Amino acid sequence: MMNDFTLGIEEEYMVIDPVTRELTSHDQKIVEAAQKIHKDQVKAEMHQAVVEVGTGICRNTEQARQEITQLRHTVSQLAGEQGLRIGASGTHPFSHWEKQLITEHPRYSEIVNELQEAARSNLIFGLHVHVGFQSRELAIHIANQVRYFLPHVFALSANSPFWEGRNTGYKSFRTKVFDKFPRTGIPDIFNSIEDYDNYVKLLIKTNSIDNAKKIWWDIRVHPFFETIEFRICDCPMLIDETMAFTALFQALCAKLYKLRLQNMKFISYSRALINENKWRAARYGIDGNLIDFGKEMEVNCRNLVLELLDFVDDVVDDLGCREDMNYVHKILQNGTGADRQLAVYEQTRSFESVVDYITTQTLTGTR
Repeated sequence: MMNDFTLGIEEEYMVIDPVTRELTSHDQKIVEAAQKIHKDQVKAEMHQAVVEVGTGICRNTEQARQEITQLRHTVSQLAGEQGLRIGASGTHPFSHWEKQLITEHPRYSEIVNELQEAARSNLIFGLHVHVGFQSRELAIHIANQVRYFLPHVFALSANSPFWEGRNTGYKSFRTKVFDKFPRTGIPDIFNSIEDYDNYVKLLIKTNSIDNAKKIWWDIRVHPFFETIEFRICDCPMLIDETMAFTALFQALCAKLYKLRLQNMKFISYSRALINENKWRAARYGIDGNLIDFGKEMEVNCRNLVLELLDFVDDVVDDLGCREDMNYVHKILQNGTGADRQLAVYEQTRSFESVVDYITTQTLTGTR
């Protein structure tokens, strides 16, 4: 294939007090210590209880797995030295955002000043996967089509059933919290990269944003890198889950590119229709039905995931991500992160036990 579909992964972790199990400020000590080892691959986030990590540009899922495993390990070890723990989940089961400190940085002050409570309450943790493209023209073409599949992967990634000590009834409540921000959710279709760039220029010209990074959609052609950035997933508990979603996004891009080379393309559906599926995925995870717009009927989400695996199957071996892709079957079998969090809560009736479960799972495979 002409395009290499290089990868980059970013994850946001919770910083947790092992005694109270609350989110806690680490005064950026973990970030400062980690930067001595991994340089700018570890960053502060708006809330002080968040640490963000990012891999370099990886050739394949194998290299990406090695890097994200190393980053989880380092951050966890450095947190331990501060008497803290890290956890990977879309939301913290019971901590309240009002008690969390904001990182002192002009960019964050500006966002909080503009977005007010929507920003202060945005205490959520996501996974961002970058897939590399040779040109932004190609990237926007693929991004338009791949939007349709976002709810399917999102349903698999659901990992935030609790918010402020309540069972929200959603499998991913993280997206509901983030919906309060402007310029979020599923984007519209853009007819060309010029069309997209003109949209960004107009927003900058009218003082709506100062740069394209303030467009927080579930998928975007990255403003500075030649990548499509997938931003819809909750931060997964397990590295195996992160790698399964990374493999899925990479394979979808490769498959749609392959169709393009054969002068074929997948139908680009409207934002309004894809939003119906996103809502269902947030509410029910893999246990609900999604709409198959081709058939114009509801289909069991698990069946659609299996169809999705069939759809991309012919590019998986070329990409070398078969093993990571196969983990999707384990998720269908063992449940999503949200399903497993809920099961622990059912058994123990204790949010602290859920936090302990999350922090243990986060380090699975990092030793």
